[in-house]
Amino acid sequence: MAEEIIEQVAPAKEVKVEKKKFFKAKSKKKVCAFCEDKNLKVIDYKDVNRLRKFVTEKGKIIPSRQTGTCSRHQRELTVAIKRARNIALLPFSGD
Repeated sequence: MAEEIIEQVAPAKEVKVEKKKFFKAKSKKKVCAFCEDKNLKVIDYKDVNRLRKFVTEKGKIIPSRQTGTCSRHQRELTVAIKRARNIALLPFSGD
């Protein structure tokens, strides 16, 4: 009897629930910055301004899936960053 009274007072409304999409929309593929630059022959450890773009504030090397560098240049970049750290051009860790 209580259910009948509730239905008379507030009739049930149909609620449409949309399912959330859990997949990402495809975005444009990232292009390697070093492959694009034809003038650049070798990634130089002394070019600190270029290397800082590939290091976080804490001093970690950013992975290639985020920067878009190809595997060959990512390996060269890693070696250059480590060399720059060893001669104190780049910090090992952020402040």
